[in-house]
Amino acid sequence: MSRWLVQTVARTCRGVAAAIRARWKIFWAVAIGVFILSLLLPLVVLSLARGPFNHITFNPWLSRLPEWLVYSDDTFSRKVEFVSDMALGWVIANNAGGEVEWGFILDVPSVVRFVLTSFLFGAYFALWFYRRDQVRQYGWGTQVAQYGGAAGAVTSGLGFTTEACSVMGCGVPVLPVIGLALTGVSSGTLVFLAQLADVATVVVLSVIALGVAWLGWLVGGTLKER
Repeated sequence: MSRWLVQTVARTCRGVAAAIRARWKIFWAVAIGVFILSLLLPLVVLSLARGPFNHITFNPWLSRLPEWLVYSDDTFSRKVEFVSDMALGWVIANNAGGEVEWGFILDVPSVVRFVLTSFLFGAYFALWFYRRDQVRQYGWGTQVAQYGGAAGAVTSGLGFTTEACSVMGCGVPVLPVIGLALTGVSSGTLVFLAQLADVATVVVLSVIALGVAWLGWLVGGTLKER
């Protein structure tokens, strides 16, 4: 069982690596596009729903972070805990009274999630195009060419609209993008949307990861045959 698992993982990784190398332009185009959209889409939705933002601020303490990590007497676990939840910057919109109307927080968990999502979608479409070319050349697995791209597009749309965003001034600390335009509704609905963001993020990442694993396994199996 363990040998089969190792062989399966190796075959999948080999297929993913081969597709990214062969379709690196597609990989980077999709990955960078997804990352930029992950950053900008919440700002666009919030600006349209609740008014434009006033300023962007980066965490001023970031300049002291290397010194603190090296010379601080805090324990390693404390440093990891602090960095893993640290805010990197904020986008703030103030109302006429000078109070915060809404804010979008860019923190370490968000960046990690954006990077992971970007990599998975970039790898998925690199694999899909690579496999599509195999289908055209060798006539293998026509279902991949017919349905793989549509599945990736649907998953992308679902991911962008339900992805968790760290926000303030909306009643709850985390909302999906689709919920940002509904921040005037009841607190119970906002709590439900916050829970939806957590669940949907896990579901979308799991689905696209399975798609990458499956396509990687298919592609990896053809490398020895050619």
